[in-house]
Amino acid sequence: MARELRLGVNIDHVATIRNARGGRHPDPVRAARLAAKAGADGITAHLREDRRHISDDDIQRLSDQIELPLNLEMAATPEMLEIALRHQPHAACIVPEKREELTTEGGLDAVGGRDHLAGYVAALSDRGIRVSLFIDPDAAQLETACELGAPVVELHTGTYCEVEGAARERELARLVEAAARAETLGLECHAGHGLSFDTVGPVAAIPTVVELNIGHFLVGEAIFGGFESAITRMRALMDKARADAASARSA
Repeated sequence: MARELRLGVNIDHVATIRNARGGRHPDPVRAARLAAKAGADGITAHLREDRRHISDDDIQRLSDQIELPLNLEMAATPEMLEIALRHQPHAACIVPEKREELTTEGGLDAVGGRDHLAGYVAALSDRGIRVSLFIDPDAAQLETACELGAPVVELHTGTYCEVEGAARERELARLVEAAARAETLGLECHAGHGLSFDTVGPVAAIPTVVELNIGHFLVGEAIFGGFESAITRMRALMDKARADAASARSA
């Protein structure tokens, strides 16, 4: 039997559209409810320093009003730690954050930032928040995540999604190897960033990946066919790829 593969839906860019004009529409909490209806297993929201999309009020309302587990993406800063400890989401994924970037540019440098990260991982874990580190598919980063005591890693799939041909195959091989190494280290392995209908299948087929986090693409597709429809299709593609891979391994 294929291992369960969860889908976390990132609703940040619903808030981006709202913030472009101000007001309350479209509402990220409504998007979270639609995601649950369409088959999502969790909701992800990234509260950035400049509040360019998700706001503090959004985090409060998501915490209070949705039933799915909330995964708070956050930079390792005192402000974000205080917010996470106050709201106590199901999970917190520590990500790199540059003030001038449009979106997260690559994985967290857990190796170089080990001393800085240690206190954040410990503080979150002590409050029962499941900590994840968003890292590139690299053995040294995985080993440092394990040494820091983070139970989960999320592999950055952005490079895999951006390149084509042989380069994409090489990036996929890195993801496969890293996901296998994560399991050997006792880490739960997630993956995400840039995944689309065209790129999700091979990543969903990796047997040691147990969760995919997808957002921007789904919000973009919602413009053309609706949010529920986009999530339903993504869910189906994920499940088919996972089942087909499991059948191929058992044949």
